[in-house]
Amino acid sequence: MPPLRSAGTGPEAEDPGYAGEYRLEGRLGSGGMGVVHLARSASGLRLAVKVVHAEYAVDPEFRARFRQEVAAARRVSGAFTAPVVDADPDGERPWMATLYIPGPTLSERVKRNGPLAPEEVRRLAAGLAEALRDIHRAGVVHRDLKPSNVLLAEDGPKVIDFGISRPYDSELRTETGKLIGTPPFMAPEQFQRPREVGPAADVFALASLLVHAATGRGPFESESPYIVAYQVVHTDPDLTGVPADLVPLIQDCLAKDPEQRPTPDAIMARLPRELWQGGARRVEVTVPDDSVPTHVRVPPPREDAGEAPGPASAPHPASAPAPASSPHRRQRRRRRTPWLVSAGVATAVLVAGGTWALSRGGDAEQPLQTRPTGASAGWRPWEVPVPEGATGACAYGGESLYCSARGLQAARIQTSGGSIVWRKAAASASAAASPAAGGGETGPVPAPVVSGGLVHVLSPDGRTLSALEPSTGEPRWTRDVSAYPGRVYHAGDTVLLVAGDGTVTAVDGGTNKQRWQHGLGLPGHAKPVFSSFGSYGAGAGGPGQPVYAVAPAGQGQHRTRILALDPERGTTLWEWTADGDLTAVGTGTGGALFLTAPDRDNRVSAVVRYDPGARRETRVPLGAPLNVASSVARGDAVYLLSTDGGLTAVGEKRQLWRLDTSVANASALVAADGDRVYFSAADGRLLAVDTAKGALLGQTAPRPARAGRGYVDLPPAPVAADGKVFGTAPDGTVFAVGADDPGRWR
Repeated sequence: MPPLRSAGTGPEAEDPGYAGEYRLEGRLGSGGMGVVHLARSASGLRLAVKVVHAEYAVDPEFRARFRQEVAAARRVSGAFTAPVVDADPDGERPWMATLYIPGPTLSERVKRNGPLAPEEVRRLAAGLAEALRDIHRAGVVHRDLKPSNVLLAEDGPKVIDFGISRPYDSELRTETGKLIGTPPFMAPEQFQRPREVGPAADVFALASLLVHAATGRGPFESESPYIVAYQVVHTDPDLTGVPADLVPLIQDCLAKDPEQRPTPDAIMARLPRELWQGGARRVEVTVPDDSVPTHVRVPPPREDAGEAPGPASAPHPASAPAPASSPHRRQRRRRRTPWLVSAGVATAVLVAGGTWALSRGGDAEQPLQTRPTGASAGWRPWEVPVPEGATGACAYGGESLYCSARGLQAARIQTSGGSIVWRKAAASASAAASPAAGGGETGPVPAPVVSGGLVHVLSPDGRTLSALEPSTGEPRWTRDVSAYPGRVYHAGDTVLLVAGDGTVTAVDGGTNKQRWQHGLGLPGHAKPVFSSFGSYGAGAGGPGQPVYAVAPAGQGQHRTRILALDPERGTTLWEWTADGDLTAVGTGTGGALFLTAPDRDNRVSAVVRYDPGARRETRVPLGAPLNVASSVARGDAVYLLSTDGGLTAVGEKRQLWRLDTSVANASALVAADGDRVYFSAADGRLLAVDTAKGALLGQTAPRPARAGRGYVDLPPAPVAADGKVFGTAPDGTVFAVGADDPGRWR
């Protein structure tokens, strides 16, 4: 069956026709990670099917996150949520089908029609208390209950989006890490004591949500997320406009001490009994065709806030929170925007009179300039803004960085001093456009790849691959790759294009001429994901280095076929079939291939090492399964970065060490010479870890996005080369620091 085609020129102009056996009839909404379609089962049941964007489908790290969301949604699936009907997180385009629930979100309802009537607020309180009771009985803490995650269905409210939920009886709850959420709906302990976040945090969010439903604003309101965080931790809520009979209950739910908040059962007992009789009021509101969330980053405080800022940074004094009873604040109804908040924000907002030095993104009207960030003999660290303040992604080649960003096809930056050699704007205005709903980025821009002596750049919609001349940036050749959505791979000087039927076409990266074409002979397996592990990360490859085709078996067989290929000739060097749905993460000493193996909840439970020379497989089980966001191999060890910020090292026979990095939303890991692992945080920090000791060596100051620019959900990975480390940040800068002494990074 050919794919269904949608009108338009955006990244989703061509949507898949099916998700598994379900025909996709139309689009309900779109976000940065995927598109939600309306579909029907064979029996005619209407479904909402979330299909992951093609660029994420080839990312093993994102697949792990999506598996986690599916597992959490299945665990709580019931009368008060959107029940999970089917899912395939391991498909070519991962998807999850839930029962379609007609009706708007609470956010849409308030935005379109204003605050709810008092009786509606009471019914909402009763329905959500019952929903939380069942969610908590399933052992899950939602952690992001907010108006956009509540559907107003005909038979009562439904709680959706369990992407960042956690089992509260799990050891994961006790680990330090950053939290993603919306400050007005986050409990004080989520800022102060993230290790102690439990079911009571959802009760606090429920009360904040009810205030929003009754008044159109939250109990803690400010344009500044810093002030909101301060108010949540320290000040009394503003309950003006809340129905009088609900005020005592909401006050108790908003208690600063989680132990003083009532349980969902206690909330239900304090509500009028008549709320539990009869049906819910029918609400008819048209749901928008396309809804993309926007985000504003909240940076943690700079450790050097008391020092003089650099030339392009300026200290901003901590503003005092506005009085809770401000009539001006009560009358204004602002469009609410979710923020990304780190556990360190509480420290920032609690320091009276403290300051933050926030990096300012480059002015789009000014030419690109470099500025030093420190003084040393010879080479000096540098920083350069990227046009439009967009977050770039970079690759290294021949003493230069090649970077791409929203609105920027590519730019060449000299690594010696940060000067711009050339830059090329995106081919069309549409390629640079921000999402209409919020101005944030819809997905990561892939980094250029140096292949065949040219700089390869994939267009934002994934339809065109261009090869640019390194010296001038002028195009050498362009190839239409729209027939291979999300399946364009680089292995050294070879480009691999995987068709829908599994046929692989290899193209010379320098000449654009076909080298070979054939199927890989993997009947019954999913289309392969190719990985090439070179000196500077997956995809770099190099002469004589194999490319690995990893294809899990279908139909729930939990077997994986791995082929090592010569990318230039297409010949098979060796092949191996292993138990489990494995993911390749890197190569080690002697050409050994490292992979990760999941448990039935899609958490990484073991590291697998395959020695092709000896044809021997070794498995090292982990002490506890991990929700892994990123992994990399180096030497005889594998490093796993969990979604909660824990970095774990696994050797040939056992787990070596574990380090809490406090970075939950991190880039891919990059392993380098000198026993180092580098990665970037979503607030723009670059971190270095000593892999021999399992210790944090240092980190740069945060470089957050300016308000309204949004945040990058998956930060681009840093680049390590020639004794330097290069990072990209949400404030629109590319920067370089020396690798010799991370403890002195700024």
